[in-house]
Amino acid sequence: MGRLFGTDGARGIANTELTCEIAMSIGKAAAMVLIKEEHSKKPTVLIGKDTRLSSDMLEGALTAGLCSVGADVVHLGVVPTPAVAYLVKKHNADAGIMISASHNPFEFNGIKIFNADGYKLPDALEEEIEAIVLDNAEPYPNPVGDKLGRVLAIPEAIDEYINHIASTINGNLSGLNIAVDCSNGSASATAEKLFTKLGANCTFMNCTPNGVNINENCGSTHIEILQKYVKDNKLDGGVAFDGDADRCLAVDENGELIDGDFIIAICAKYLKENGKLKNNTAVGTVMTNMGFNKFCENADINFVATAVGDRYVLENMLKNDYCIGGEQSGHVIFLEYGTTGDGQLSAVQLLNIVNEKNQKLSEVASIIKRYPQVLKNLKVSREKKAEYASDTVIKDKIADVEKQLGNRGRVLVRPSGTEPLIRVMLEGETLDEISNFADEISEVIKERLC
Repeated sequence: MGRLFGTDGARGIANTELTCEIAMSIGKAAAMVLIKEEHSKKPTVLIGKDTRLSSDMLEGALTAGLCSVGADVVHLGVVPTPAVAYLVKKHNADAGIMISASHNPFEFNGIKIFNADGYKLPDALEEEIEAIVLDNAEPYPNPVGDKLGRVLAIPEAIDEYINHIASTINGNLSGLNIAVDCSNGSASATAEKLFTKLGANCTFMNCTPNGVNINENCGSTHIEILQKYVKDNKLDGGVAFDGDADRCLAVDENGELIDGDFIIAICAKYLKENGKLKNNTAVGTVMTNMGFNKFCENADINFVATAVGDRYVLENMLKNDYCIGGEQSGHVIFLEYGTTGDGQLSAVQLLNIVNEKNQKLSEVASIIKRYPQVLKNLKVSREKKAEYASDTVIKDKIADVEKQLGNRGRVLVRPSGTEPLIRVMLEGETLDEISNFADEISEVIKERLC
């Protein structure tokens, strides 16, 4: 991880950690780097945002920074992150920027940058931007007169994105009675139009954002709300998105969770059945549940695991020509249709399979069994998080637990790429055993770092 950018953009508490000054500087530096990369005299940059209160403030700062070094800016308004990635390429822009802290609480915000092809910037370009912002590696240009940038708009942008997602299936979703939880975030601007267009009978939940209620007891980070609603109202299922709608989790008609691992398994099997699973491979991460490995063995599908972060999943997919991959958290990439995780695309693909097979969601999901998993998030300062890698006491404790578990489970402890957290994950055959081990490791980490 860099000094500004983590695994999913620059992130922090808005107006203290992620200030207007930093945002303006990122805008300036991004335009400078893009001008060099794209050989463009006057680049065009699209800016989208989620619904949190600070997004307007950061949009203004980014816009000022970009225009001040000669870039034109197109304001997309409130849109999902994957909409920015799609629209950049469709409109031949030089870059896209999404203002969002995804699943984080409303006081956080973030800046994600996409290149002209709709892919997140590689580490090398992020490091260039960091060097300009933090080290004054290059002076900012100060164009004048008609060399300054201006602000534009694409009024039809949201409809273009919705039509794109709808076009990825041949049929429709008519006959399905589902609940859609928009997390009071970006999906509030698109989900109702998309799912209504596809013919589903929907109840839309948490789609009245007020700037501070994004992700608050709703969406994919609080899936229990949707689980209860679907079960109580005897619906066919439900889907939930996070704040910027690049993640999707689902629940079946019994209220049981269908996470990213399940969605990837269901869709990979469907692609294989239809001769469209490229190189017979699905991509996950080191956090992917052991049950997914077993599913792949039974389905004769190859499984590849990457580091945590959808950018690393995508890099592997592009390098090896794979078409589907993602994370348990609900980031799922369908490379035929998009360049990044897309919650609404994932939901449409999953529900289309249910409708086409004329099966219940629980039946479709029965192809994979979830192994018990415990995840603990330990809050640490950014400084202490950096010390984790060199702490031998913690490493020794993890090694001891791994030895005791043997081949009955696994341990994964890692610093979060997006938050001031150390994540402790254990997986195994029995919940009691891995819970006890997770507590033991967590106590050592608390003593050393918290």
